[in-house]
Amino acid sequence: QVQLVESGGGSVQAGGSLRLSCAASGNIYSRLSLGWFRQAPGKEREGVAVISGFGGVKSADSVKGRFTISRDNAKNTLDLQMNSLKPEDTAMYYCAASYMDYISLSSADYNYWGQGTQVTVSS
Repeated sequence: QVQLVESGGGSVQAGGSLRLSCAASGNIYSRLSLGWFRQAPGKEREGVAVISGFGGVKSADSVKGRFTISRDNAKNTLDLQMNSLKPEDTAMYYCAASYMDYISLSSADYNYWGQGTQVTVSS
């Protein structure tokens, strides 16, 4: 089992920055794939950025050049640095994990989830 706890959400004006963090605990191994997903009201959950156990990174086109995902295997943490935020980035952001041998932005491939942290970007 893997437990995930997010922190760092909040409210910011468009153009601002936020940094999300996720602390993982339980049966943690370096090959664990970790990712950030988000869900806005009335919309499906979508992949934002993921980082595999072997260091591969994949990001959604909508956040490329603005969001950076990183992990610290020694501390079992996952971060998401979000810059140049837009109102359309407003959503509940979730940290997710899965043991898999490929990299994926599909939420269906992740079986461990945090409770989420709200990000609100005002115009």
